[in-house]
Amino acid sequence: MTAIRLLLVDDDPLVRAGLSFMLGGADDIEIVGEASDGSEVEALVDRTRPDVVLMDVRMPSVDGLTATERLRGRKDAPQVVLLTTFHADDQVLRALRAGAAGFVLKDTPPAEIVAAVRRVAAGDPVLSPTVTRQLMDHAAGSAADTRRTRARARLSALNDREREVAVAVGRGLSNADVASELFMSVATVKTHVSRVLAKLGLNNRVQIALLAYDAGLLEEMEDNGH
Repeated sequence: MTAIRLLLVDDDPLVRAGLSFMLGGADDIEIVGEASDGSEVEALVDRTRPDVVLMDVRMPSVDGLTATERLRGRKDAPQVVLLTTFHADDQVLRALRAGAAGFVLKDTPPAEIVAAVRRVAAGDPVLSPTVTRQLMDHAAGSAADTRRTRARARLSALNDREREVAVAVGRGLSNADVASELFMSVATVKTHVSRVLAKLGLNNRVQIALLAYDAGLLEEMEDNGH
């Protein structure tokens, strides 16, 4: 089994040391580099070729949000999971729209941080229930009608099956869960997700989820008792 290549980015050396000790102890994770600021990330990514970057949001020079935007604009960019001390705010939405695969709170139990890295490496987003609720509140907030109209226009490019998969992704389901719920193979789910990303010009599952929220599809499911 190929180890997940992980880059750690945090301005606090004690936090980095703790994360390195915690994650380096997993048989399937290899720490390939560490950085103390977002300004160092692109060069380190070029040198170490990580699969996942675990990065602090708040850093003194270049913060994690800016570094995420720069990284995700590159070809073959690694997945990014942001470390934060807050649950959700406008910065969360900015980071998700930039392509971050999710968030991990700094007080998250070690086993859950390890699981989050594994999930993101496997292509599944990591969103806490609090962040999910923030997205739903965002979808219902100011300018919601405009966002909904635009999101639904974009989603019209999908066929019915792709739309079902997009909604399931928006609910935070893994490929295996989507396969079970929609009665298809995991390989077929992956194919549909790839097609959705290509048709909509998105770069990860979290952005599919955001579009589903903006379109109001998740609210409709809640209203229908799902």
